[in-house]
Amino acid sequence: MITKNVLLSFGLTLIVGLSMAVGSGLSFFIKRNNKRFLSLALSFSAGIMIYVSFMEIYPEGKELIEAQLGEHKGTWIALLGFFGGMLLTAAIEKIVHIFDGHHHHDHGDHLSKLGLMSAVAIAVHNIPEGLALFTAGLKDISIAIPIAVAVVIHNIPLSIAISVPIYYSTGNKGKAFTYSLLVGLCQPAGAVIGYLLLSKFFNDITFGILFTIVAGIMVFVSLDELLPTSQKYEDHHLSVYSAIVGMIVMAISLGIFSH
Repeated sequence: MITKNVLLSFGLTLIVGLSMAVGSGLSFFIKRNNKRFLSLALSFSAGIMIYVSFMEIYPEGKELIEAQLGEHKGTWIALLGFFGGMLLTAAIEKIVHIFDGHHHHDHGDHLSKLGLMSAVAIAVHNIPEGLALFTAGLKDISIAIPIAVAVVIHNIPLSIAISVPIYYSTGNKGKAFTYSLLVGLCQPAGAVIGYLLLSKFFNDITFGILFTIVAGIMVFVSLDELLPTSQKYEDHHLSVYSAIVGMIVMAISLGIFSH
């Protein structure tokens, strides 16, 4: 039976998911030939993704696993998940290069793939995050509201990591906006899937491992793709400074509403 609390929780999760479109929209106010903005946006996104991975996603996953399996075993499984996520991403990249290695690609193609890789990593993260927010709402909607605000704050800069590379590579605002929106909608989708199915099959260990894998994917994408690509368009010092600013923004957003 669908109760008022279920509808409120889902509505809150949907609003949070739609916030991904806001960051995407903001990036379109900058001229497409502004290479400095592209560089700083990419490194800013890297800072966001690295910080949120190490300070929120990985610790949350590790805590979930340790709560079920104990500190010693949980720590090792969390580390395997984290580095497994990195190896998985590296393997996928190698496979792509093998099948696509005989063709010359310009920066536009590279940027487009970069945006898609960021989209996949963030989408995988958004599904359990949406379920977590929805579950918190079911328990107590007053607890879920500050969590939702915090997620909205960090959804906006995360969406830049998706929309900016796609927009700069294709010039298509609609495509960049659509990808960001679809990734955002993974949060309410996670809530629906969790409510209908996953609560029966998934547990804290599964979610914990998923979180650690996602953290590994996001750190790898940041170090292997976002930062190096950023430094092609701008002085590497400015690129690093922008990444640090991204970390500060994420730190403040998580500090305002700790979740």
